[in-house]
Amino acid sequence: MGQPTAITGTALLFVAIIAAAPAEANESNGVWNPFAGPGTSYSTSTPVAVDREFIKEWEANPPKGFPTLSNANVEATKAAIKRYQSIVAGGGWKLLPETVLAPGSSGPAVAILRERLELSGDLKENSPGADHFDYALEKAVKRFQASNGLTPTGIVDKRTIPALNVTAAARLKQLQQNLSRLSGLARSAGRRYVMVNVPSAQIEVVEGDRVVSRHSGVVGKIDRQTPLLSSTIYELNFNPVWRLPPTVITKDLIPRGREMQRAGKDVLTKFHIDAFDGNGKKLDSTKINWSSGQPMALTYSQQPGKDNPLGFLKINFHNAHSVYMHDTPSDNLFGRNFRAASSGCIRVQGIEDLALWLLADQGGWSKERIEKMKETRERLDVKLKKPVTLHFVYITAWATEDGVVQFRRDLYNKDGVGPTASAY
Repeated sequence: MGQPTAITGTALLFVAIIAAAPAEANESNGVWNPFAGPGTSYSTSTPVAVDREFIKEWEANPPKGFPTLSNANVEATKAAIKRYQSIVAGGGWKLLPETVLAPGSSGPAVAILRERLELSGDLKENSPGADHFDYALEKAVKRFQASNGLTPTGIVDKRTIPALNVTAAARLKQLQQNLSRLSGLARSAGRRYVMVNVPSAQIEVVEGDRVVSRHSGVVGKIDRQTPLLSSTIYELNFNPVWRLPPTVITKDLIPRGREMQRAGKDVLTKFHIDAFDGNGKKLDSTKINWSSGQPMALTYSQQPGKDNPLGFLKINFHNAHSVYMHDTPSDNLFGRNFRAASSGCIRVQGIEDLALWLLADQGGWSKERIEKMKETRERLDVKLKKPVTLHFVYITAWATEDGVVQFRRDLYNKDGVGPTASAY
């Protein structure tokens, strides 16, 4: 199979299907949801023989790359549009059959794959054997995967096939639509900002048109979407109290409370949640009748601790959607490719590094102090002396200054190009 390319680092990859399962849907209103039962999981009967640690590492710690909202990307995207107009004018590309392909595969489907990647510019080396999956084709598949928001394994699996099968005409339409989104955002982004690109489920920390750090994130589910907005980060809450939002109360806490009460159990005791009446008086949880209308008139909160869904840090910014960015006590979702599992808020991998950058002008803050806050669980609210610009954006197609054309799944079907663009 050849040696791993520079894209994969030292990953050990074998010929197999990747069971790239969507994250379990135990999220509500942007936080880990302790009340939900197991979410839908997906598996494959084919034995998995890949380096899963590489997959987790790549997804959880994406390369810095170029800033998405760079002005340089505007001209690059215009050039990509011309290129895709030529591809469409030439008839586009053929669709691949639903067949897993990997190094060593052969047959007509491999020939279609080779032609497809030549047209998109991912296959850069001519090699004999048009119907054989060789090392050059493996490298091309990895290039395609990396520029389409997929883990670059070199295996054409159940996520890669639909990404390859988005038509050239649909990709052209996405580039044209995203050019207008990108142009406006690039002009107004500023020089020091945090950006969340919802379709890619990633957070960029940008300063002087350079990506300081890039973070894996968890974004809103299809039916509980992350809002698009521009705002300013003004405050950090260390070891915050979790005040349960209405969505969690109505859709998760109350149904679970009824279920547990029928079984003779107390949901609030189990999850260390406090209930308060309209006067702010803490109630005896055993006196609450979960089958009545009483629970809807109460407010609920959870004190800081290892089980608090917000983790040790909550990042506040002005918005009308009651969303925020936060840490988590459970980081398993960051190693998945599909990370739309919240109800709007953004979970941030490596939030300590983001906090250190936000606090750079405050004085007295270091990585060690932030780690100490995490260990001691000390409650502290820190107002930023200089609020930081924040953008939640929806960019699914663009090109970077190095000429690479980037695509991401049309997560919320905002591009209007059909279901295939959101099916991987």
